[in-house]
Amino acid sequence: MPTNAPSAARTLSDVTSSDSTLRRFLHGLPGVDAVGLEARAAALGTRSIKTTAKAYAIDLAISMVDLTTLEGADTPGKVRALGAKAVRPDPTDRTAPSTAAVCVYPDMVAVAKEAVAGSGVKVASVATAFPAGRAALDVKLADVRDAVGAGADEIDMVIDRGAFLAGRYMKVYDEIVAVKEASGAARLKVIFETGELSTYDNIRRASWLGMLAGADFIKTSTGKVAVNATPANTLLMLEAVRDFRAQTGVQVGVKPAGGIRTSKDAIKFLVLVNETAGEDWLDNHWFRFGASSLLNDLLMQRQKLATGRYSGPDYVTVD
Repeated sequence: MPTNAPSAARTLSDVTSSDSTLRRFLHGLPGVDAVGLEARAAALGTRSIKTTAKAYAIDLAISMVDLTTLEGADTPGKVRALGAKAVRPDPTDRTAPSTAAVCVYPDMVAVAKEAVAGSGVKVASVATAFPAGRAALDVKLADVRDAVGAGADEIDMVIDRGAFLAGRYMKVYDEIVAVKEASGAARLKVIFETGELSTYDNIRRASWLGMLAGADFIKTSTGKVAVNATPANTLLMLEAVRDFRAQTGVQVGVKPAGGIRTSKDAIKFLVLVNETAGEDWLDNHWFRFGASSLLNDLLMQRQKLATGRYSGPDYVTVD
């Protein structure tokens, strides 16, 4: 399986040699057929998965969740409880898999790290002046170093959407490269905030820009705007990582975030992964769900498959 290299610059060095070459490359990418993209996403969403395959898909989805709390009212107690839930989502059933990670603000990383110690659950932290990204680069890098210093295994950064929409692609590229360096051994997820990028063409360009700069994951959204992850924008990003690996040999993960709340939704996204990028991405090292309430529904559906009874929302803890 290909590994996630720090950057694909060695393969596409000419593309990132100047602002003009980068612009030429990004605007030379094929235009997106919006109608065709949405129709394919909708068609794949009608695929039916039942019985044993459904049970497998639910457990796979649980293992791909970045269990998230990103609120101003977050407390150490809430983060510890979330960490315990990530490690053992269903205390009554030890066969339920752990989630992939807990995602918190940098000042809560140390608390989360302690809560999941020894479990294999990763600690992810948002950084770079999340969610708006409106800060000077030195402030953003300090934010990243603070999170990594506290023990973050993964960094979720936001791009400067203003710079991107103004066509200042090299500024966005250089910032991602700098954040990647500051992240050290931590894996880097680059958030585009697709709901603010306006067009599918921009989402495709942002996907390639992030991957060229060394992203380990490309991520749809912060979850803080009206339009977050959708089947169509996730399908487009899956096509991008598939094509990027075909051209460079570098595999990059995808993380849809925000608005994915039910098991039915999650399974639709897994179908998108399998049918678009392929089985290599059906693993939490390469695909994640950014979610909070999704885990609860997955656990309830899992219990229903096991017992034949629907337990209701009081079966699981409220995050």
